[in-house]
Amino acid sequence: MADLQKIADGVIKGQAEEVAKLVKKALDEGIAPKEILDNGLIGAMNIIGQRFKNNEVYVPEVLIAARAMHRGMDVLKPMLVKSGIKPIAKVAVGTVKGDLHDIGKNLVIMMLQGAGFETNDLGIDLPPEKFVEAAKKGAQIIGLSALLTTTMPAMKKVIDVFKEVGIRDKVKIMIGGAPVTQEYADEIGADGYAPDAASAVDKAKELLNL
Repeated sequence: MADLQKIADGVIKGQAEEVAKLVKKALDEGIAPKEILDNGLIGAMNIIGQRFKNNEVYVPEVLIAARAMHRGMDVLKPMLVKSGIKPIAKVAVGTVKGDLHDIGKNLVIMMLQGAGFETNDLGIDLPPEKFVEAAKKGAQIIGLSALLTTTMPAMKKVIDVFKEVGIRDKVKIMIGGAPVTQEYADEIGADGYAPDAASAVDKAKELLNL
């Protein structure tokens, strides 16, 4: 367990190369890939997520920790695949039409990856069809981001298009972004709302009963 603690500490401190080395060492010592993932990498991102929620760390620290987690994942992924470990669920996230902001979206994606989700970054300024396409390709949750009050109506448009094509009940739709509120989520019929990236992970798990 000492090695896993070191991996977690490395992620929290953002020591990317050190984390990669420690993950390789743990694998060489015969520690199960899933254990390294859960107790080393994901465990650390959970701590970062909690601290982020409590305003104890900020965006730069989260980004640095996520980078370190990714370096560890690069080493671990082939072994996870080999041992048949599947991601807990698939989530596709994008910024709606007319909105070019991506920092919030990127943070949410990093936190979801850190929690063991498979993520699809759809990009920015997206028409509703792009989200529909992602759902048809197997995403169980669609995340919509908007940072401007003027682009929030595009979120409703996405939900309307999901209804039109008849797959609204096949997928959960989550929304977020600075001007977005729970009230707005209720108003447009979204399944969930998250005020920040760490809460998005909790909400995604809640929506899928994980």
